[in-house]
Amino acid sequence: MPPLQEPLTLAPEENHFQANTDGKRTDQSQSHINGISGGQSATMSQTDRFDPHFTQSVINATGPNASPRMRKVMASLIRHVHDFARENEITVDEWMEGVEMINEAGRMSTDKRNEGQILSDVIGLESLVDEITYKLATCATDAPTSSAILGPFWRANAPTRKMGESIVHNIPDGDHTFMHGVVTDYLTGEPIEGAELDVWHTAPNGLYEQQDENQVEFNLHGRFTTGKDGRYNFYCLRPTSYPVPFDGPAGKLLQLLDRHPMRPAHIHFIVRAPNYKPIITQIFDRRDKHITDDAVFAVKDTLVVDFLPREGDPKADFELPYNFRLATYEEAKQNSLVGTTEESASSAADVVHGNGGRGGSF
Repeated sequence: MPPLQEPLTLAPEENHFQANTDGKRTDQSQSHINGISGGQSATMSQTDRFDPHFTQSVINATGPNASPRMRKVMASLIRHVHDFARENEITVDEWMEGVEMINEAGRMSTDKRNEGQILSDVIGLESLVDEITYKLATCATDAPTSSAILGPFWRANAPTRKMGESIVHNIPDGDHTFMHGVVTDYLTGEPIEGAELDVWHTAPNGLYEQQDENQVEFNLHGRFTTGKDGRYNFYCLRPTSYPVPFDGPAGKLLQLLDRHPMRPAHIHFIVRAPNYKPIITQIFDRRDKHITDDAVFAVKDTLVVDFLPREGDPKADFELPYNFRLATYEEAKQNSLVGTTEESASSAADVVHGNGGRGGSF
């Protein structure tokens, strides 16, 4: 787990309860002592029926050598989790079911599949963290390319390929597509030399190659590096919508919530260049019927694209022009929320280099 960085600004409490420094929760409209209103009434609220000092005692157990960020984040997590348990009166049986769901996600996770990440994705957590971490504090039309979640099936060390090559192997019947564009500095518009585009997507059967024993190793994966003109081009497939893996805890949770598992058709990218903040993103096919109800809430308007008919090219029926715009670390630091500095972006660089970090992706 990468080290925690500078704190994010946490939202204020949205109800009328406030946490005191001694761990008591005080209703601003009426004083409570040990859960009894005014010391007289025996009527108690759900939360006041429980030990008002317990949560703060757990928070106070943090030792003096914990970092300020760790102390802040864990205190907030403990407080919110304890409040959740009290407000919903979670029973031991329900708690154990939750623990077992997490344990099963761990047992199912491998270097080819991250079930824990899928579980967090279907409740929208990764998309929320992505927004917090990478959203620039600007609405300018020339803003850097939007980010999107990595997901659980990305693979490190995809093969490097020459411009104009195809990432498609042994799939003759797919909607073959010629994708091309330029990688630029979002402020100057100048092309970026040496930008690496790591690209991957599913086959027409909705499976990534590590899920499908009939696909060759690293099928539909590739890394391309731009020259002085910043341009890139390669052949891929027009992607297909597909369900998130439904055979594990994430699938069980979706069923319990009466939700569908479908993701709209998309292509994944990690784009990085020296001195620029890496971008982890996805681009989505506008025609897909699930574009407005993605099971993992990752679609952004700026990432929705149109595939165009391509003529005169025996290798492709469609083309997809798309330009990527990157921000330097300095620009990200000046214009972004906390979390987009060079230091905090190092975890994204670790992902690109295969040094741990998040594994895999939808």
